[in-house]
Amino acid sequence: MALPSPAHDCPICPRLAGFRAANAVAYPSFFNGPVPSWGPEGAGLFITGLAPGLKGANQTGRPFTGDYAGDTLYAALLRHGFATGTYGRTPKDGMQLVNCRIANAVRCVPPENKPTPDEINRCRPFLITELAAQSRHGVILALGTIAHQSVLRALGIPVARFKFGHGAEHALPDGRTLIDSYHCSRYNTNTGRLTEAMFDAVIARCRALVS
Repeated sequence: MALPSPAHDCPICPRLAGFRAANAVAYPSFFNGPVPSWGPEGAGLFITGLAPGLKGANQTGRPFTGDYAGDTLYAALLRHGFATGTYGRTPKDGMQLVNCRIANAVRCVPPENKPTPDEINRCRPFLITELAAQSRHGVILALGTIAHQSVLRALGIPVARFKFGHGAEHALPDGRTLIDSYHCSRYNTNTGRLTEAMFDAVIARCRALVS
């Protein structure tokens, strides 16, 4: 049975629902809904981002698909055996994830890519369900501070217990490992905060920990 996912017309966050409705008018061919998780349930590697990009996952309906962040993420996953096929910026590219699942802390695209704390909290039950399905020997990769904090809160762990840091590894009480990375956004790579080598090293470490 598939894990619970918000309905396409999810009303939980009024501001995000209104933004979706406006986008449906401006971009009628886009997905314009809560973007579902992708990859096998309970996978050894669970990757959490922040939220869909307006012309990325909000357009395609698949996490990190269609924008620059996806170019970086999927290239690294393919190099390290977490995906097969070829990434083509569309869900029809035939690429498949291998022992890897990807979701966002917030399922709907927020205005200016900035969800509010209340919106993050309202969407958290879906993240809780995703994490509950993963093996206690798995690895969680958090892309960015908000994703890091969302994972901790979803697991009932005080945020102050584990500080975010690029490449940081945290041994969680349930046996899993939480690994942090700067988000693979165009902003971070253009400013040099995150290089391809830095991101590749994080994915390589995930590969070493996930059998």
